[in-house]
Amino acid sequence: MTAALTIAFVPGVSPAKWVRVWRDRFPDTTLGLLPIGPDEVDEALTGEADMAFARMPVGAHLNSIPLWTETAVVAMPKDSPLADADTVTDADLATVHVVDAGPVPADIPAALDLVEANVGVVVLPQSLFRAASRKDLVARPLEGSAGTRVALVWRDTDASDTTEEFIGVVRGRTANSSRAAQDRPGGPSRADDDGARGQRAGSGAGGKATAKQASGGKAGGKGARKPRGSGRPGTQRLGNGKPKRGSKGNR
Repeated sequence: MTAALTIAFVPGVSPAKWVRVWRDRFPDTTLGLLPIGPDEVDEALTGEADMAFARMPVGAHLNSIPLWTETAVVAMPKDSPLADADTVTDADLATVHVVDAGPVPADIPAALDLVEANVGVVVLPQSLFRAASRKDLVARPLEGSAGTRVALVWRDTDASDTTEEFIGVVRGRTANSSRAAQDRPGGPSRADDDGARGQRAGSGAGGKATAKQASGGKAGGKGARKPRGSGRPGTQRLGNGKPKRGSKGNR
């Protein structure tokens, strides 16, 4: 069976909690998962994937919704002098050999192999260190580091009602809520939305139309959002509000 929506994800980023919500909310709409390498985001989106969980930065041609910031940690042997501290500073790093200063090493297994061999230390996202599961190593947060940002990304050509539904799931929209303006890429801020609610309370249906007009461009200021229904052929809305299958694979 061809998936109605295929979500790619880079190492260390688990989409599990959103997949559970999707499958509970849309049990008849298949969601496919595609693990990819950290540098395979563009390749995945031009191929099978409709959307991807990736680490920033991504190409300016992609729409993105930043989600959270990962903590940067320093991986080291358990007997390293730096392991005695709760955090590591840049001054501490100056006293040891840094195999890779991050933020994401190009070859994480190889870099951690060198750390295990007591060659030096490595800076990487905490999620990737945990995923590596190196029992002989420990990690300490790197003080003052900006960390790495994880985002949901997609292309204009893959936008559809189905991708909008998934954005809503990721943003925490409930099953009974309508597509609020703040759930759309480039939509108004929470403060703007609070103002729109106040107008609706005083003006009824007219206020609701005004709030809808307030939602506009895509994330990153890439211009006005396409009208729903202008996305991938074959993706439609069912009468019960659930998206029909209409994936890349059905083209």
